[in-house]
Amino acid sequence: MTRRTTALIAVAAAAAVVVAGGIATVAVGGFPSAGGRSASDPSTSLAPTAGVDASRSASEIGRAFLADWVEGAGSEKGRVVRRDQGGDTVSEGQAYGMLVALGVRDEKSFRSIWSWTRDNLQRSDGLLAWRWQDGKIVDDQPASDADLDTARALVLAGKTFDEPAYTKAGTALGSRILDELTASTPDGRILLPGLWAQGTGPWSYNPSYASPATFDQLATATKDPRWRELASGSRAVTTKILQSTALPSDWAQVKADGSVVPLPSPTGTAGTVQYGFDAGRVALRYAESCNAADVALAAKLASPLGTATPLTMQLDLGGTALNKDQSPLAYVARSAARASAGDKDGALRDLRQADVLAQATPTYYGAAWDALGALQLEGDAFWTCSPLKGENS
Repeated sequence: MTRRTTALIAVAAAAAVVVAGGIATVAVGGFPSAGGRSASDPSTSLAPTAGVDASRSASEIGRAFLADWVEGAGSEKGRVVRRDQGGDTVSEGQAYGMLVALGVRDEKSFRSIWSWTRDNLQRSDGLLAWRWQDGKIVDDQPASDADLDTARALVLAGKTFDEPAYTKAGTALGSRILDELTASTPDGRILLPGLWAQGTGPWSYNPSYASPATFDQLATATKDPRWRELASGSRAVTTKILQSTALPSDWAQVKADGSVVPLPSPTGTAGTVQYGFDAGRVALRYAESCNAADVALAAKLASPLGTATPLTMQLDLGGTALNKDQSPLAYVARSAARASAGDKDGALRDLRQADVLAQATPTYYGAAWDALGALQLEGDAFWTCSPLKGENS
């Protein structure tokens, strides 16, 4: 019996639990309202699907995301629509769409998503405005995670689709990120969440924005040494966080003396310090790295995330549930941590659990990470050291 078959049997047995307890969850932004993103409250999902297919491949999951969440015709062709959040579009979603299209080798969809992004979100300085709604930009501040994922998608698309224009656009965007959205700290160079976070310190920091594999790929493409500096600085900060807490926080602060403290929000003025919709991405970002130290950080998260199902999305930094809300991201994140720690059977079960939940209670953010997680962890779509490569047959 293959590992995939074993995982599917386990997911099928647990599917009723997930569907019965599936609670709609959505992305949270986490930027201060002055010049950036503000946290979103969970909203009602789309209607639950009538049937759930617990055997979809990574490619099938990715293509379903493109079909369900990306406009396919008309003047808005290529727009990734947050249908469960009022029908708006954010730069993060466009980046996810480009990565998913790249992952399933859908050049036509990639072209349309990038064209819409370039024509509607790209600012005069080359960075991307964060939010668009009702035909116009409603928040023009850039979010560095979205810009970074977009730069990565473009550079990889240049290679995948043999299109130099994509490579040129990706490296140009990457240069703007380095110039405007990074800072040198006592722990090394870090990625700032937005232009609002510029300054001489202390620095607001989101651990889930750092992507070691992306830094490495952009370093190769551009030869700019600052990408390597970002990789080492991000690793240093995340290591410090996990020396004092079992799980990373959604937000943190890097102080002028090099210490790092968890924050409840970008500015630390409101909210709850937690592992949630942002921090869930940390394991995925680090698990796909080809650096053993990065993978070890992802593996460290496996134990505090436990083995229980259902797994809630919002936890305190010790791993205790703060509510009963579920999200596919929770399972995909634990899959990444488990795979990094060598528990490939458990990792595959979590990936299937994520897809069952994504189908049962569809949300934009859950669907995006259901697709990205499967593509990142199970294959070589993004030319990384995927921890589950070859395990899905």
